[in-house]
Amino acid sequence: MKRIQSACIMQTLRFQQKDGTGLPREALLRMNRDEVTRYKAQLEKSRTRHRIDSEEEQPDGAIILRVRKEYNASAPVGDYFD
Repeated sequence: MKRIQSACIMQTLRFQQKDGTGLPREALLRMNRDEVTRYKAQLEKSRTRHRIDSEEEQPDGAIILRVRKEYNASAPVGDYFD
């Protein structure tokens, strides 16, 4: 019989600017940063155990977020968050 000893989801998310809106670059950057902030707030609100490994803003304005998330509440995360 097999049992899960520990599990987590490792994700790399790319938050891109919306093109073709006719807005100035600074407004697009702000919208992009706001989307990342909302994503992080949603993780907190849902009480998902997580750890953000890195957050990098790219020259084109995209934001790359690397995050480890709890798979589900019944599977222990082991040493993934250490």
